[in-house]
Amino acid sequence: MKTCLVVDDSSIVRKVARRIVEALGFQVIEAEDGVEALVHCKKAMPEAVLLDWNMPVMDGFQFLGTLRRMPGGDEPKVVFCTTENGIDHITKAMGGGANEYIMKPFDKEIVLAKFQEVGLVAREEETAA
Repeated sequence: MKTCLVVDDSSIVRKVARRIVEALGFQVIEAEDGVEALVHCKKAMPEAVLLDWNMPVMDGFQFLGTLRRMPGGDEPKVVFCTTENGIDHITKAMGGGANEYIMKPFDKEIVLAKFQEVGLVAREEETAA
């Protein structure tokens, strides 16, 4: 089973994300900041990371840079999930190694679409073939 690391300082957002991602067939690991997320990545690299931008201790962008420099850190598909909607934030996230970007609040359809775009979940037409 694929693993998704959900990184957000809000327990409510983590709970909502867990329900959505588990429904997509992933095992979920939670972290409330970038430092805790890195500890999980050092133990076992996830296939996916759903990542908040604004967090205490280590924010999402700092986590992403550190992750991408780790052995195997180029493998996880990282989807930034944030309230920051400025083009400068999106450009910075994508330039920093994110694979996709979604806005809060999000729902299952949005997460599914982004996970399909980055190849984490097969598109329905692919599974029907």
